[in-house]
Amino acid sequence: MTKEELRIVFFGTPEFAVESLKRLVEGGYNIVGVVTMPDKPAGRGHKMYHSPVKEYAVEHGLHLMQPVKLKDEAFVAELRSLRADLQIIIAFRMLPEVVWSMPRLGTFNLHASLLPKYRGAAPINWAVMNGDSVTGVTTFFLKHEIDTGDIIDQRKVEIGRHDNVEQVYDRLMLLGADMVVETVENILSGDVKPIPQEQLVSQGEEPTPAPKIFADTCHIDWSWSAEKVYNHVRGLSPYPGAWSTLTNANGKALKLKILKTSEPVAADGVAAGAMRHEKGRLCIGCGDGAIEVVELQLEGKRRMTADEFLRGYDLTGCQLS
Repeated sequence: MTKEELRIVFFGTPEFAVESLKRLVEGGYNIVGVVTMPDKPAGRGHKMYHSPVKEYAVEHGLHLMQPVKLKDEAFVAELRSLRADLQIIIAFRMLPEVVWSMPRLGTFNLHASLLPKYRGAAPINWAVMNGDSVTGVTTFFLKHEIDTGDIIDQRKVEIGRHDNVEQVYDRLMLLGADMVVETVENILSGDVKPIPQEQLVSQGEEPTPAPKIFADTCHIDWSWSAEKVYNHVRGLSPYPGAWSTLTNANGKALKLKILKTSEPVAADGVAAGAMRHEKGRLCIGCGDGAIEVVELQLEGKRRMTADEFLRGYDLTGCQLS
């Protein structure tokens, strides 16, 4: 079978998935269907939001499906009618077995971690938040339990000391697209020897969770070490952003996002959450040491440097929590 004859259905939603879809289309692969999330209202104007994958699919005239429920009989029937040989999943919802078991060559997923590490919805964030120096991408065949299927291939990438999650995301997106194409090529040629994740676990590779990021996840606890705060900020920047509550002298509380900091520094005598500022520099005490804020965003305001913030906001009597 040639790549032009191989019938592929692609599942994905965000920009991270678009790069892989683009590589497949430009590589001449036969994408017979694209599945993405339904449109939904977003923003203050409640305009309908179209996923990046939908925008690409429409632009290139690909057959598009946007099911609300993946077990819906009409969707399953339409999917079956496409007679896919292979399905590819990137940053999409958990699939029911009736969907992922359909193609004769199986369904594989691209996951942004070195499985079994960081199983879950936010692997890139957690790798940076935990201060890891290495992460990567994995392709694996789907099975019942999420992110536990047999591994097809993996690639590593370094996380720089000053990298934030956006920078790591971009590198993994490109590396992942390369590996998706290679994985399809290897499946097509029959040159695939999947490795059960249980085998890696038995060799000491402990599974770690990467749960979805919620607002509470992003809150900064200033009793943490300066190193943990530094990594927490990097792992949530630029979006959704690590935050703290700034309460002014009048008792008004506003959310303050910390979007970039310097390396942790020693700061004897500075209490956790205490703010010191001088000559346009803002330092905040942590459980041990302190961090210097470089960029931040006060609720209702634009992103700005610490110097800009200090010139427009009086911190007298303010507290962080």
